[in-house]
Amino acid sequence: MSDTSVKQQSTAAFYGQAVASFAIAMVATSVGIFRLDTDAWVRAFLAIAVLYLVTSAFTLAKVIRDRQEAGQIVSRVDQARLDKLLAEHDPFAEKL
Repeated sequence: MSDTSVKQQSTAAFYGQAVASFAIAMVATSVGIFRLDTDAWVRAFLAIAVLYLVTSAFTLAKVIRDRQEAGQIVSRVDQARLDKLLAEHDPFAEKL
């Protein structure tokens, strides 16, 4: 195979923006929860709910990424098999 796949990589600016956006959202949510005018147990419940939501989002992102990468590997194997079949096929060869 003469083709080499190009890995998709995010730019440093995109990575920095994603990290900054996550940090700002977490800080803003934390400040909002702890400045909420309610009992401490309600604030603690909301804080744990936010942490659970964040860990669930990270897990979901990882599962989606893993599934996409597995699909790319299967696709590359199938493409390699097709390339091999096409390379071995000679349309001008005599049929017995």
